[in-house]
Amino acid sequence: MQELPAGPSPEEPEQQALFDWEDTVPASAPVAGAFRDSPRARRMLDVREVYAEPAALASPRGRQILARLPGVPVTEVPGHWRIPSLHGNDGNIARWTRIKTETLVLGVKQTLTTRPNGRSADWIAPGASNGCAMACAYCYVPRRKGFANPITLFTNIEAIVAHVRRHVRAQGPKREPNQCDPHAWVYDIGENGDCSVDALVCDNTADLIAAFRELPTAKASFATKFVNPDLLALDPRGRTRVRFSVMPANDSRLLDIRTSPVADRIAAAADFLDAGYEVHFNLSPVVLRPGWQRDWAELLVHLGDVLPARVKEQSAAEIIMLTHNRQLHEVNLGWHPKAEEALWQPDAQETKRSENGALNVRYAREVKREALTRLRELIAARAPWLRIRYAF
Repeated sequence: MQELPAGPSPEEPEQQALFDWEDTVPASAPVAGAFRDSPRARRMLDVREVYAEPAALASPRGRQILARLPGVPVTEVPGHWRIPSLHGNDGNIARWTRIKTETLVLGVKQTLTTRPNGRSADWIAPGASNGCAMACAYCYVPRRKGFANPITLFTNIEAIVAHVRRHVRAQGPKREPNQCDPHAWVYDIGENGDCSVDALVCDNTADLIAAFRELPTAKASFATKFVNPDLLALDPRGRTRVRFSVMPANDSRLLDIRTSPVADRIAAAADFLDAGYEVHFNLSPVVLRPGWQRDWAELLVHLGDVLPARVKEQSAAEIIMLTHNRQLHEVNLGWHPKAEEALWQPDAQETKRSENGALNVRYAREVKREALTRLRELIAARAPWLRIRYAF
């Protein structure tokens, strides 16, 4: 894998400093005490202001979070979803990543529903967060939020966990294997956030992992682009699947802003397996641009070279082609226009309404079909050990 460039100097403009890859943490870096208390973790999430619903402030989890943020000003808001100074302020686009670093929203998740999925997971559990401190340019979460997308943590975690337990028990044992898992019902617990980053500021992720540890017919599952060593101590006992999202280094440098380097995510796989997680990979998103096949081939070879046999034997992957959105395209032009040169390709893309009703932009049907065929051929040739669970 190629070396990452050194970060910019402190004298450079604010926006450039936020692209500093030194802010990420190698998987093997030793840290005294909890990683979330380390200077490197604070560079990922250094909360300077909190917006919170009154019920969130009064909850045990809300009080626990604020106890970790002494002196941080708190602004009460009637609802977490629309905060005019955040979501309604187009001037925030220029501070897109700064807001993600310094702003935290606390809310109460009002509607607890578990939706069927059937692709990556059998079910989508009610998430314990929405938004992220990382700033991937293709992220679908901010499409409905407007001009800022910091983390919103839901503090009614006891209700979320109780809902999931009831749902799992109502399913009974899984009777037939499917692409999600041959034996267990799989529940995605991080659809709209990154559980590894959430764990920097609260115990929601730990509580969910602990709950699934006691549910023998089900598994939790979440995708992540951030290596958080604190998760190694949570003792999942095989009931949580971590899906490390990977893509070629050239794409990641451009699109995966503030994430752990791809090489570090791959290097962390064995540690997570040894800590009791099931470890899969998301080949995601696949962005079509000149040289994409060469770079994906290089990544597949790197996976084969560095992953130990015990990781390969239990591993599987999802292929997820890029989905974009016109509203997100307009936001990105305000803070990271270089990314849009790769993401916004009208000649190769078409509009399509997603299952959730959103009007998105995806690669045209024939373009996508040919790209998936070629990527499957690359995997067969360069990483034949990597089982593909599904491609979308």
